[in-house]
Amino acid sequence: MTSEDTRPQRPVPRSGILDIAAYVPGKSKATGGAKLYKLSSNETPLGASPKAIAAHQAAGAALELYPDGAATALREAIGRAYGLSAERIVCGNGSDDLLHLISQAYVGPGDEAVYSEHGFVVYPISVRAAGGRPIAAPERNLTADVDALLAAVTPRTRIVFLANPNNPTGTYLPFDEVRRLHAGLPKSVLLVLDAAYAEYVRRNDYESGIELVATSDNVVMTRTFSKIHGLAGLRLGWLYGPDHVVDALNRIRGPFNVNAAALAAGIAAIEDRDHQQAAADHNDLWLPKVTAALEALGLTVTPSVGNFVLIGFPDLAGKRAAEADAHLLAAGIVLRRMESYGLPHTLRMTIGSAEANEATIAALTAFMKG
Repeated sequence: MTSEDTRPQRPVPRSGILDIAAYVPGKSKATGGAKLYKLSSNETPLGASPKAIAAHQAAGAALELYPDGAATALREAIGRAYGLSAERIVCGNGSDDLLHLISQAYVGPGDEAVYSEHGFVVYPISVRAAGGRPIAAPERNLTADVDALLAAVTPRTRIVFLANPNNPTGTYLPFDEVRRLHAGLPKSVLLVLDAAYAEYVRRNDYESGIELVATSDNVVMTRTFSKIHGLAGLRLGWLYGPDHVVDALNRIRGPFNVNAAALAAGIAAIEDRDHQQAAADHNDLWLPKVTAALEALGLTVTPSVGNFVLIGFPDLAGKRAAEADAHLLAAGIVLRRMESYGLPHTLRMTIGSAEANEATIAALTAFMKG
């Protein structure tokens, strides 16, 4: 190397990578309390199906073998559960894996992707990682706004991401509004419907997106096994889309992007309808109870259709969200701070076990009245 050599003295990431704000997961530990109540990551308090756990354990007897790179049996099980063609399903290492694949396949330098202002933070991360520019459209009452999303679309837009229901707000768009959004998009723009919390929704005007995918050439729907199925530790998700999108994603995904234990557990989980119903019933019981109890303390709770609530705290000394978080951590209760979503005055609380919910309500009662 000569004195005139101006090359960097170590490898340098391509432009834009170091501008990405890394994803920060919810805390897993508290500073006090005799017992830990982790309500920061929207995990089901019922855990995984016993049948899924047994299938996972059985898979451990053959860890020397590669998994089925096409996830054939799992795709067929998903197809049977929802009446879908297995050929139009792609499985991934969590739905995050699939969101990244979508961005890699359809976004490049100079391209844009639109998402709602308080949408899932993985959307802008995946877009920036692909070299594109994420565009946040304003929301209305912490809910995605179809008109704002459409107004943000330009000739450079390649994808519109819509989490429905949305994380972290818990709000949703009725399917008439989703259809209006789709109708307003150019046919060249891919609409990605992220339905991670679909199994919890109890609204007559909601649809996860299966029908729209089936009748459109530019819509995909992503789902996860991390929430109602309780397989977050295995990282497993799936996507339903048009043939041409499935073909593109299969060309770039890792050949063994889902491990054998996850495949086995996923099949057992999706076939255990009783366990899914029990998890949904628990949420149906506790979501309104938690909401009413928190509102009775003078806190603002965004109406949620998921398995979590977004709690707004007053901008008063001693009563702010950060101070509530410290109080809860001292009691062994872990909620999720929301600064990374642009919601610094809020905490997100997972609907947990009866014991965890009651402990949180009691701790927040002491905090607000103290």
